[in-house]
Amino acid sequence: MAKWGEGDPRWIVEERADATNVNNWHWTERDATNWSSEKLKELLLAVRVEGADGVCEVTEVDKLEGEASINNRKGKLIFFYEWNIKATWTGTSKAGIKYKGNMEVPNLSDENDMDDLDISVSLCKDEPDTPLLAFMRKEGSRKVRAALGSYIGHLKTEFTQGMILPTANGLSKQAKEPQSKAKVDKTMIDKGGSAPPPPSAGVKIPTCKFSLKDTFLTSPEELYRVFLNQEMVQAFTHAPATVDGERGGKFRLLDGNVCGEFQELVPDEKIVMKWRYKTWPSEHYAIFTLSFSDRGGDTELKVECKGVPVSEEERTKQGWQRYYFEAIKQTFGYGARLC
Repeated sequence: MAKWGEGDPRWIVEERADATNVNNWHWTERDATNWSSEKLKELLLAVRVEGADGVCEVTEVDKLEGEASINNRKGKLIFFYEWNIKATWTGTSKAGIKYKGNMEVPNLSDENDMDDLDISVSLCKDEPDTPLLAFMRKEGSRKVRAALGSYIGHLKTEFTQGMILPTANGLSKQAKEPQSKAKVDKTMIDKGGSAPPPPSAGVKIPTCKFSLKDTFLTSPEELYRVFLNQEMVQAFTHAPATVDGERGGKFRLLDGNVCGEFQELVPDEKIVMKWRYKTWPSEHYAIFTLSFSDRGGDTELKVECKGVPVSEEERTKQGWQRYYFEAIKQTFGYGARLC
């Protein structure tokens, strides 16, 4: 028999005021269907594109068939959504001639990547041919894809609040990832299976600077928020995180393997932060400047880094590409398509 205090922590009842779902161990489910219907309509009816030939916009959501739900098991959130969407769009040429068409999205689902999403755009029967059709198929579809990606982002952040309950110490608890290759890959610290101790402080280290750039199928406002919102950070890192999204606020990600502080914030335009891996020399931080540029439906993110230890350059580049850029695109559907 185990001694007092040595039992499996998953079965230990914590001192909670409500004594509910201790350690988030029990399966809970929240129906997100009605909320999703309203959110999808709101986002789709805001789609509007303007070009040399005129203006196109979604004017009516004719059909929203499907469902959405979120499950919590062992502190891990599992998302399910499946939608068939039909909408009406209208186009107005520079000459003031109006056109009407249909749009269909038959496969918005958690099983399909956003890049594989089918968006069908056509003119209504008996409508004359117009260059606005090609414009809506290209730029309109791009905006629709961004709106649907925004819905997924809101589903995984806004609607999930309160599903991961606090434990006795007041912190949200998520299921710990087993000590495995997955954890070693995520932190990219040591391929041998254990992290080396940080080098001692006070030693001058050679550093380098580099820049990274990528394009995201969303607005600067949405992408800016991804880096400062704790729930969104936890969503794309798939791990507990502490993020104080204010100037001077600190952040701690990936089980403490990454930490830092926000030094400058220009809403929707720029983030400057001190950033480090915990295996770097003690108290040594690099400076990362994130610049967000609106590219008409897409957002270009440029990351300028300086002060990265020379020996850590490739690892840091790969980490940002994989655990920031790629993870954000996959989680929130911000993967930009090549034209």
